Parts: sequence; C-alpha cells; structure tokens
Amino acid sequence: METKDFNETFDHELRDPYFAAAYLAATLEDGLDTFLVALRDVTRAHGGMAGVAAAAELNRESLYRALSQGGNPRVKTLSSVLKALGLQLSVSRAV
Repeated sequence: METKDFNETFDHELRDPYFAAAYLAATLEDGLDTFLVALRDVTRAHGGMAGVAAAAELNRESLYRALSQGGNPRVKTLSSVLKALGLQLSVSRAV
C-alpha cells in the first residue's frame, strides 16, 4: 500500500477553496506572520510562487518577499494573490 506524505495530502486539501478559505481565516486569528505562512502553503498547493505570481500579475521575487517571514505585504498584493487563488479578502465584526 502506497502512502502519501503529509505535504501531498495537505496540498490536495488546500486546493479546495472552502478548505483553503477556512484555513487562512483560522490562521489570520493568530497574526500576520502565521497567516503569511498559511498563504505560502496555499500558494504552493496551487502550483507554486511562479504560477500564482503570474496569475496575480506580480513579480515572483516580490511575492516571495511579501509572503516571507516578517513580510509586510500591501493590501493590494494580498488581494491580488487571493484573487489568483479564487479567494477574496473580507472583514467581519469581532465577537
């Protein structure tokens, strides 16, 4: 029996837009650094930085920098990346 490694299984789940949206929303509650790690995960699952950067009409190096540890991406950059992934930014009232 062949077993999949964790990243392969997780990447498959992250391709589901509902799962990816829930994952990103949950990590955002932990702060921007955690959210950026999660967004890198989702980006990897959707073909990697180069493909997502092209779809978002961003420079690949700029995307790497924006999503790096300690990165400080602009809202426009986040919005473009999320749109390329089939997602969008939203705001809700804190509970």
